[in-house]
Amino acid sequence: MHCIIGVDIGTSGTKAVAFASSGEVLADAHVSYSYLSPKPGYHELDPQLLVQAVIYSLKNVIEKIGSKNKIEGISFSCAMHSVIALDKNGTALTNAITWADTRSNDIVQRLKFSGTGNTIYEHCGTPIHAMTPLCKIIWIKENEPELFAKTAKFIGIKEYVWFRFFEKYLIDYSLASATGLFDIRNLQWFEPALKIAGITNEHLSLPVTTTHIETAIVPEYKSAIGLKENIPFIIGASDGCLANLGSNAILPGDASLTIGTSGALRMVSSLPKHDSKERIFNYILTKDVFVSGGAVNNGAVVVEWFVKNFFSNITDFRKDFSAEVQKAITISPGADGLIFLPYLLGERAPVWDADARGVFFGINPKHSSLHFLRAVIEGISFSLYQVCVSLEETIGRINYIYASGGFTQSGLWLQMIADIFNKKIIVTNTSDASAIGAAIMGFYSLDVFKSLNDAKKIIKVDRVFEPDLSAHKIYNENFVLFTTLYVQLKDQFSQITKLQKQRSISE
Repeated sequence: MHCIIGVDIGTSGTKAVAFASSGEVLADAHVSYSYLSPKPGYHELDPQLLVQAVIYSLKNVIEKIGSKNKIEGISFSCAMHSVIALDKNGTALTNAITWADTRSNDIVQRLKFSGTGNTIYEHCGTPIHAMTPLCKIIWIKENEPELFAKTAKFIGIKEYVWFRFFEKYLIDYSLASATGLFDIRNLQWFEPALKIAGITNEHLSLPVTTTHIETAIVPEYKSAIGLKENIPFIIGASDGCLANLGSNAILPGDASLTIGTSGALRMVSSLPKHDSKERIFNYILTKDVFVSGGAVNNGAVVVEWFVKNFFSNITDFRKDFSAEVQKAITISPGADGLIFLPYLLGERAPVWDADARGVFFGINPKHSSLHFLRAVIEGISFSLYQVCVSLEETIGRINYIYASGGFTQSGLWLQMIADIFNKKIIVTNTSDASAIGAAIMGFYSLDVFKSLNDAKKIIKVDRVFEPDLSAHKIYNENFVLFTTLYVQLKDQFSQITKLQKQRSISE
């Protein structure tokens, strides 16, 4: 059988999936890794470890599928917004600074509401936030000038892997459009953004289409992966854009909802859509397909934090975690008036506020630990519903939502999402949406699929969840309070962040 291997490089692990053009998953492999946090607000990954994770996952899948299956190509998905500083010899001077790193938040506050910040958002499509390479590079320039002076290239995770494999600095349009440095209409680096960052085109990789192919892999890596001959490597796109492709949400009115460690809601359009309130992003899938939406920092990681810290009976985390979540979701909608702002890790869309913090509101004596856990899950869901509202105000009505990510294992959580959003939620047979999306992009790049819409022929509907209007009414009442609470507490969030920094300095 002929297949493409889709590789998804994430911030908590790398996964490779061998996917046949018939829609069958032939094999998969996964490598987990931990992030580094040498200081508060820092979130980094070892770039050498990432390369090894890609090699191991590919080698593992190739061994599993054996000689009976022909590999047509290898295609890549990758997490967005990372930065690695390299010297003139291509040696990494830093770890990979990930999207979750907030050290540049002071720069965000200075830039976000300036005329220049508005211009960058309009041209580059990415809201001004500490996640962006734009803000990370400015931070390095201002706080580590010696490092900045030594840096010949500022690149991301996939670019680093690509450089090791092919000795070329290339970045696909999709990941470039998530940097805050790339003009998404003219498909070139945006000079005003480069000027603010203090860099030139030479400091960045060459932008190429998401269908770009390389074949001449460095022999050392060809051997390490276990390839017997050179095959096409397709550069692919970002994990967010490919999640839409891999979950079948590629037609107008379709949206892709993902909840894993973080979460996101995205929909496609033929042109980027400018949001005057700067709530949503506009990323590139292909020259003719744009993905608009918003990602939240606080997904299942918040549920994990709560269960680990407030449930003393947890022994087997995987098993007991699922059991407790199932119990919590049986609490009535609205958690008996308990509301949770889930901003443990600050927040991206739609508020774009790295200072935001978690809050429980409306506590009374009848609330049990299960009420609190229920409120946590509802709060995560409300954050994503805010993104939905922003998208519908900017782009148009969402008709169907295709769900993917770890949360799809919980039918009760999926039903909650259907009720909160008042939308039909569809779960397909492709759980690893970004890796599958990478494989589909590979088939498209090699002309096996004539159109991205061909993916609809092989991705099948597994489950459908219809909304309950009575539950939606209850949720909507809490949602109104949820959105109001953030507005009322925004200044206090900034104040407590300043106080924490002052105390940290004095210690």
